[in-house]
Amino acid sequence: MAEVDADLDHIIPSSILPPFWAKLVVGLVSLVCFARSYDGDFVFDDSEAIVNNKDLQAETPLGDLWHHDFWGSRLSSNTSHKSYRPLTVLTFRINYYLSGGFHPMGFHMVNILLHGGISILMVDVFSVLFGGLQYTSKGRRVHLAPRASLLAALLFAVHPVHTECVAGVVGRADLLCALFFLLSFLGYCKAFRESNKEGTHSSTFWVLLSILLGAVAMLCKEQGITVLGLNAVFDILVIGKFNVLEVVQKVLHKDKSLENTGTLRNGGLLFRMALLTSGGASMLYVRWRIMGTGPPAFTEVDNPASFAESVLVRAINYNYYYSLNAWLLLCPWWLCFDWSMGCIPLIKSVGDWRVIALAALWFCLIGLICQALCSEDSHKRRILTLGLGFLVIPFLPASNLFFRVGFVVAERVLYLPSVGYCVLLTFGFGALSKHTKKKVHYNIGKNLADKGNQTAAIRYYREAVRLNPKYVHAMNNLGNILKERNELQEAEELLSLAVQIQPDFAAAWMNLGIVQNSLKRFEAAEQSYRTAIKHRRKYPDCYYNLGRLYADLNRHVDALNAWRNATVLKPEHSLAWNNMIILLDNTGNLAQAEAVGREALELIPNDHSLMFSLANVLGKSQKYKESEALFLKAIKANPNAASYHGNLAVLYHRWGHLDLAKKHYEISLQLDPTASGTKENYGLLRRKLEQVQKKDV
Repeated sequence: MAEVDADLDHIIPSSILPPFWAKLVVGLVSLVCFARSYDGDFVFDDSEAIVNNKDLQAETPLGDLWHHDFWGSRLSSNTSHKSYRPLTVLTFRINYYLSGGFHPMGFHMVNILLHGGISILMVDVFSVLFGGLQYTSKGRRVHLAPRASLLAALLFAVHPVHTECVAGVVGRADLLCALFFLLSFLGYCKAFRESNKEGTHSSTFWVLLSILLGAVAMLCKEQGITVLGLNAVFDILVIGKFNVLEVVQKVLHKDKSLENTGTLRNGGLLFRMALLTSGGASMLYVRWRIMGTGPPAFTEVDNPASFAESVLVRAINYNYYYSLNAWLLLCPWWLCFDWSMGCIPLIKSVGDWRVIALAALWFCLIGLICQALCSEDSHKRRILTLGLGFLVIPFLPASNLFFRVGFVVAERVLYLPSVGYCVLLTFGFGALSKHTKKKVHYNIGKNLADKGNQTAAIRYYREAVRLNPKYVHAMNNLGNILKERNELQEAEELLSLAVQIQPDFAAAWMNLGIVQNSLKRFEAAEQSYRTAIKHRRKYPDCYYNLGRLYADLNRHVDALNAWRNATVLKPEHSLAWNNMIILLDNTGNLAQAEAVGREALELIPNDHSLMFSLANVLGKSQKYKESEALFLKAIKANPNAASYHGNLAVLYHRWGHLDLAKKHYEISLQLDPTASGTKENYGLLRRKLEQVQKKDV
């Protein structure tokens, strides 16, 4: 299953995923959306292209269709618009014959059914775009992205921008062109079945059939020829896996291996490119010969921007038209059958606020192009490349880049580009869904962990990592919980993967060091701590853990330096202060331990653990009164700490206050009956008390 499909598993039910049911649903939805147009009349361009077009009537020889334009005028005429669409006109003529005249219902029904058929075909097209090409041993293509292809096909089937194509009879040119365009693309895909060898007759047959279908698409509407360009992009970037980023890097570094790039030396690819190029050139030559006198003549009313004297003004307005087309795909809030006659005023200076739309369009396009060409994720590259290909390539004939067109904005020319829009939107929706799902699981896991429910937290963190195998924060938190549960091997694997994915993730490096320290892999642990500090120089917790490592290795000076660094960066770091006091105490440096303890309490005066540690040092230094005061203050702050009572009892024991010692030993044992040291000291005290009583007797 494709990755984008897994991101949609909670949205599209599996019961409608088999291709037959998916196509049935898409077909029905498309028919329901546009069924209301069946009883419409002939409107706007329908009058000229159908009602007043003599090529539909039996009196006109069929052969004349090949010499006339879409409106019934001779192509050689200076007044002809040069719209050469004989196959579309032929379907009008058949409609006229079967209906027995100009009865619009039959014309509209054909359009509705064509859109339904194209929408059904889109399930297969989107399956290739999202899931790639993979065939069974019998040559049947495997549907690897049923959810994504269904969602995109549904979006295509119901998109409001298709209204002009479906509801307007002249929109049949776009519908027929789209039908053969998609058949050409799917035919080209069949040239790559696993059973085909490069350069075999079977592969060549499908390429030639694809070119033929492209020619048929062009005879329905001019933009049909662009399918050859799309097929070439598909072959080079998807089938050939041509990585633009890799090639650019090799060029910049003058890598000699560039000459051996597999795509550039692929004989089968070069042969297919030669076929596509020669086929396209032949189609253009024939089209130019048929067109006769030259390009059509349009007026300023038809396309005002193309008549602007300034190249800059033309460029700005053309780009603004592109942004309007993009907006119609994104938000078809207002639709119009005719955008001429000054509907869109010219932008005459860069100070016009509408220039923002141009900037927004190109910002998005450049971002998508960079991701499509340079992403390290081949799956993402394929989807974005084909999405942009379908969005841009069929739109080129309407872009004013190669020749002047006779309109400002025309929703009908967006029928094929909307395929690319549906790809990009579905991919974006899947990515957003994935991000939302992984974020939700991460947040739930974090909340459960904060409440102490580690078992449930582990389950949600694992799901977050499954949904996004590069979710380093979920890996880090999961590794921490596993570390606390002493599942050290898995914790180390997770944290190692996290720092491999994100080498500058300082927290994961520190946690990895803690796990490695627990596994007695001290050198690796020290290296992990040092790496964490390299990426986050002011990291007191990491210095604290590094100090613990040095203490375990009896590197006392290094340990004290690490803890001192922690307290310099974070003066309220109680654990680091405590460890310094304890280490100095244990190594007999009582005066230094006392000085550190007093320094710490000045900074953190209400920390009972520091009071306790300093009280121990003062007791060993026979400063009993001051030690007692600190013990009592610590006990007041934390009365249920058994060790506090136990160590105070030891102080009283040394001091000779045996009754008070007995009292606090007993309190300590009530709080912690398993404390062996306290039991032993209490036993010694009782024997001493018994001896005192015997002497008194």
